[in-house]
Amino acid sequence: MRACVDIGGTKLAVSLARRGADGRPALLATQREATVREGPPEALAAQVLRLIDAACAQAGVQRAALAGVGVASAGPFGADAQGALGLVTPNLCGGLSGGQTGLPNDWRFLPLQAPLRAALPQTVALRVENDAIAALEAERRWGALQGLSHCAYVTWSTGVGTGLCVDGHVLRGKHGNAGHAGHQVVNDDESTVCGCGNRGDVEAQVAGGAMARRFGREAAALFAAARAGEAAARSQVEGLCTVMGRMLYNLVVTLDLQGIALGGGVFWPHRDWLLPRLQAEIDARFPALTAGVRLCAAGLGEQVGSFAAAALVWDDRGA
Repeated sequence: MRACVDIGGTKLAVSLARRGADGRPALLATQREATVREGPPEALAAQVLRLIDAACAQAGVQRAALAGVGVASAGPFGADAQGALGLVTPNLCGGLSGGQTGLPNDWRFLPLQAPLRAALPQTVALRVENDAIAALEAERRWGALQGLSHCAYVTWSTGVGTGLCVDGHVLRGKHGNAGHAGHQVVNDDESTVCGCGNRGDVEAQVAGGAMARRFGREAAALFAAARAGEAAARSQVEGLCTVMGRMLYNLVVTLDLQGIALGGGVFWPHRDWLLPRLQAEIDARFPALTAGVRLCAAGLGEQVGSFAAAALVWDDRGA
């Protein structure tokens, strides 16, 4: 049995997984809460451990009996003085933007790897990765990116994250932050403020957390109005697609990708409407580099986060 921890800017979910009849993880005993945003910086790790224990109690197992704990978390990551990973996540750490995004804390770094390692028996494997990198591993193993050696996974949710694979190798970088394309600065729009403090980056303009600040409506309400034909909402959503589509194009031409799978809380409910618009941004530019590149919805659907965490501590022999 393995614990699968999915930490997002809005919700935190923990599932247990065991080997299913098809060899893939079979998920059970899911616990889910809003991600903590108040208290001391150690509150996030404490919440993770509490939900692991709740899932174990639901399944009738002990924490010490787990084979591993995979943690797929929204990034970016930083490191403490001992090199252990923690979070410098703009959608959780209010101190990064100087309070401009309304988060009820002044956090700048959330310890994660060290407190989890200290609380888990040494017999329990622990792996912490960026959630988009973990989702990329899961989609290449069990989902829509199987068989592709040059690909990406993009989550469009509270934030914007990317996992990248080139020549069959997943890119990680010095702190596991490779793929934070959401923090590419794409214009000088001073009215769009990202949780990281940037103005004019992709996440500041298209992320779920930015829509209420920009347009006065949450993502679900904005997309519903656009689908209903409201002119202002449709124009706003088309603008979002332009920014996101250009980011995807930049990934394709920079890394010579074959395909990109997309998921996340903003994208998934509206995937049928968004995919053709995003694909058009790819197809409209430089066919020598974009011909044949396809965008697709995540093959693991709304469970991609749990499968992502499972992929971090899964081997094909299973448990």
